[in-house]
Amino acid sequence: MASTSIKSNVSIELSTPIESNTAESVFGAPARPGGRRVSRWVWAAFGFVAFGVSMAGVVLPFIPTTPFLLVAAFCFARSSERLNTWFKSTKLYKRVLEGYVQKRSMTPKAKLTILVPVTILLGVGFALMSNVPVGRIAVAVVWACHVVYFGFMVKTDKGE
Repeated sequence: MASTSIKSNVSIELSTPIESNTAESVFGAPARPGGRRVSRWVWAAFGFVAFGVSMAGVVLPFIPTTPFLLVAAFCFARSSERLNTWFKSTKLYKRVLEGYVQKRSMTPKAKLTILVPVTILLGVGFALMSNVPVGRIAVAVVWACHVVYFGFMVKTDKGE
């Protein structure tokens, strides 16, 4: 038997470059117009909800302010430049987060403002979970992580 070998030089040229970041090239369908606008509205809505809860946390001592402000900052940064600029000009942002964002440090008072309510809330959760040992362990780990992070990892700003 004789063997036959076929040699072929195949080259494929693309008429247009493939852009990996478009919905069309990733999913094979045209990108939906206005899709980015919808996500911006969703981010803005989440930002306003988080900001509202953080404002309530200013008045109500059992609602932590800082975590909701961080969520609001994250959401507003993804919604629009105008909302992000507005958020950064609020008194609440300037009082709670601006120093940390600029200097990567917090005053002892700011650290205690975060740790005391968190400790109280997690203590209540720990007490209410007397029949759930796994829950108690989770709450204790979260509390310990807060103490380690704010006590040892975030630099303390002694003042100016």
